[in-house]
Amino acid sequence: QLQLVESGGGLVQPGGSLRLSCTASSGFSLDTYTIGWVRQGPGKEREGVSCISSSDNNTYYLDSVKGRFTISRDNAKNTVYLQMTSLKLEDTGLYVCTARHLDACTSWARGAVDYWGRGTQVTVSS
Repeated sequence: QLQLVESGGGLVQPGGSLRLSCTASSGFSLDTYTIGWVRQGPGKEREGVSCISSSDNNTYYLDSVKGRFTISRDNAKNTVYLQMTSLKLEDTGLYVCTARHLDACTSWARGAVDYWGRGTQVTVSS
């Protein structure tokens, strides 16, 4: 069973940056998975933040993070990154890595997810 492990969260001031990482358990290659990040802030519903497709590396971004967040893969390290810049208070939340075997972000955006990580906390505060 694929296990996803997130890292890179923390406390940062508004305007700061963080890079989240999502790695896979041994024996699984993330390049065959569509990987997405979802977040849930305090008192908010869960929302899909960003996604990268398995087949063609097409990407998706939530409107509120466009231009500030970048999702990417490093297949040699079997890791997907979410680079977050110009962080805002409203970016605070638990960021969870998700995976869907093959498929694409269009399906992910409709809730098609096979695996979930446990999440890493991002807190933006002055």
